[in-house]
Amino acid sequence: QVQLVESGGGLVQAGGSLRLSCAASGRTFSNYDMGWFRQAPGKEREFVAAITWSGGTTYYTDSVKGRFTISRDNAKNTVYLQMNSLRSEDTAVYYCNTHHAYNRWPWGQGTQVTVSS
Repeated sequence: QVQLVESGGGLVQAGGSLRLSCAASGRTFSNYDMGWFRQAPGKEREFVAAITWSGGTTYYTDSVKGRFTISRDNAKNTVYLQMNSLRSEDTAVYYCNTHHAYNRWPWGQGTQVTVSS
């Protein structure tokens, strides 16, 4: 049974930082490119960042470039998202999953990030 558990969200003031974690179980985590996604109220879920299986290459949506950093620890089956210089528009529920839709796993519960201005 594949399971993704996100954590690390919370309430933070604009300009602040948070570090999200996502622990995966049930699959060989190191075989997969992983990503972070987010869904704001009333909006579609959107891509935020991704990292290749080896950690050698990362991708970011334009709005978070230079502020967010994705990383992974394959020994711990965990992917991270360091979020700095947070803005009110970053408020959303954040999810992790495989980067590519064709091998996507069941979604976890996500972790709420709320940025107050």
